[in-house]
Amino acid sequence: MHTLLALALAASAAAEVPVLSAWEAESPLRPLPEAPLGVPADFGTLPFAVTPEKVRLGRWLFFDARLSADGTISCGSCHRPEHGFSEPTAHSRGIRGQEGGRKAPPILNAAFTIQHAYFWDGRAGSLAEQAKGPIANPIEMGSSHPAVAAAVGAVPGYRKAFREAFGDDQVGIDRIAEAIAAYEATRLSGNSRFDRFQAGDRTALSEEEQRGREIFFGRGRCDRCHGGAGFTDSRFHAIGVGTPGHFTARPGAAPDPGRQAVTGAEADRGAFRTPTLRDVSRRAPYMHDGSAATLFEAVRAYQFQAEGVALDPVMREIDITCPDVDALVAFLGALDGTGFEDRPPRHFPQ
Repeated sequence: MHTLLALALAASAAAEVPVLSAWEAESPLRPLPEAPLGVPADFGTLPFAVTPEKVRLGRWLFFDARLSADGTISCGSCHRPEHGFSEPTAHSRGIRGQEGGRKAPPILNAAFTIQHAYFWDGRAGSLAEQAKGPIANPIEMGSSHPAVAAAVGAVPGYRKAFREAFGDDQVGIDRIAEAIAAYEATRLSGNSRFDRFQAGDRTALSEEEQRGREIFFGRGRCDRCHGGAGFTDSRFHAIGVGTPGHFTARPGAAPDPGRQAVTGAEADRGAFRTPTLRDVSRRAPYMHDGSAATLFEAVRAYQFQAEGVALDPVMREIDITCPDVDALVAFLGALDGTGFEDRPPRHFPQ
């Protein structure tokens, strides 16, 4: 009798344990990350709720190529984790191999270093709005918001994930974008050797890196734009890159109006958002158009100004020499951090 009772209890307990699918088992719920050293991050300050359920859903959506028109491109196709959530190419490529005119900007710490006006030209007003852009861009993912919402909503596994993240299984583009933004918000990079040096570890930087640090925050005035914990002022500046007359300009390439295309203001012609410098060594080539092949070339660009081009006044305050470039490049390498690492899931909701 005791044996039968034990077997019955064991069978009952086994029946209560849910059988997880491959995509659920591979991606268990994880706690929200702690803010890494040097990067203040409080998820409670964001305009949307960030929960483990929503982040998990957003991670699947971020890497799922089914959000594109032909099932070949995801957000993660251009924002690659191993390259600091940017890409190793000068220009992004979308469906059918179409090439855009700009390089994918990094998303590291973006939820906390950018409060408005996302993209290189600032055309999106929030991180969630930014997530919607590539989906409907004909050169990038080439779909439409209604089509993506319908495609995601037709997947039973996704409806389950939306129910867990939002309380019901209604699928719409706003929820899709919010989930992607929640995942992006957790891509935090900090605890770099620079952060450890600032925290008191005097051995964290080499002598050359320390010299580069002094130039960066001193006469080089690099921190005028690349300041704060995110190493960006999140503003827009025209520094001459890609402009006719500048050494980075491609022969025959039409000038990119940058921020001016959004605001219409002549003062914004050729202005682009200051990118974060965290993990910059992972993101060659550089600049919004990928015109600087190496970090050395990118830093060297600040020694030159395009004649006849209206540049941001801050450019006239920069004072770096050729010997300074190596020290600055060495220092920038010390900004590589941890906390953002990830890899695409092997299994997605079905």
